[in-house]
Amino acid sequence: MPLVSAGMLLVLALVVSVPRELNAWGDYGHRLIGLVAATTVPSEMPAFFREAAPRLAYLNPEPDRWKDRAERQLEPALEGGTSPDHFIDSDLLTPAQLAGALAARDRWAFADSIRAAGVSPQVMGVLPFAILEYTSKLRGDFRLWRIAPDSTVRAWIEQRIIEDAGILGHFVADGSNPHHTTKHFNGWVGDNPNGFTTDNRFHGRFESQYVQAHIREADVRAAATSAAQSFPDIRQAVVAYLARTNSYVDTLYALDRGVPFRAETTTADQKAFAAARMAAGATMLRDLWYTAWVTSAKP
Repeated sequence: MPLVSAGMLLVLALVVSVPRELNAWGDYGHRLIGLVAATTVPSEMPAFFREAAPRLAYLNPEPDRWKDRAERQLEPALEGGTSPDHFIDSDLLTPAQLAGALAARDRWAFADSIRAAGVSPQVMGVLPFAILEYTSKLRGDFRLWRIAPDSTVRAWIEQRIIEDAGILGHFVADGSNPHHTTKHFNGWVGDNPNGFTTDNRFHGRFESQYVQAHIREADVRAAATSAAQSFPDIRQAVVAYLARTNSYVDTLYALDRGVPFRAETTTADQKAFAAARMAAGATMLRDLWYTAWVTSAKP
């Protein structure tokens, strides 16, 4: 049986002790996704990175901490400026419009493209670009680490790598929840032929209340079975990942229509769905970290 480090025990203790009222996958769910990703990276990644699993798990919820209510009251710039990084309401555009916009050079060109289609970037969200930006930063960090002139500088760069990898983890984890890829992010809006819930507490019921009550590390780890891969085209991989997540929107709502996601819900289908979505986030995160490492060796 493998030994469990003191740091890992601390992370597991923190994972099970956070309050329910936290948002997103919740501090709890984000830490689980980060922990599974960090403890399944390939052995060829640097030792300092593999040994940083407790920190990578802790950092996964960090961008949600930036939206602290007391800080928002003092200065709203950070929350208002970063909130669109957490989602992409894909169904606000036609598939052709979305494909064209996602081919934009950067988030600013993307914003121009969707404004031309009559959609605000603050409403649409820019999640794909948040993921692309942090993955690119991480690859640059790894390049610098490879050519560091001495151990002191290399140690500084290692701190930067863990910080950027941890923050990247948050946005990748957000992208595994169908709620973060649709205008139906908190109850169905508009035409509703399937009779899906319009409950504006659905987002929290699913990814915070239900997940904390029923999903454990072993559930996510058991669902994360694919081998690590290095993506030949990062942008294509990110776009495909978010499109897969978006394809589960109706499934999520149909499951909730059958048996609502609540802390007291015990049905197997609901648990399997939540664990699979979190595992998808952990797997994608691991693979983006690995891709950044592998491709950092190339010119």
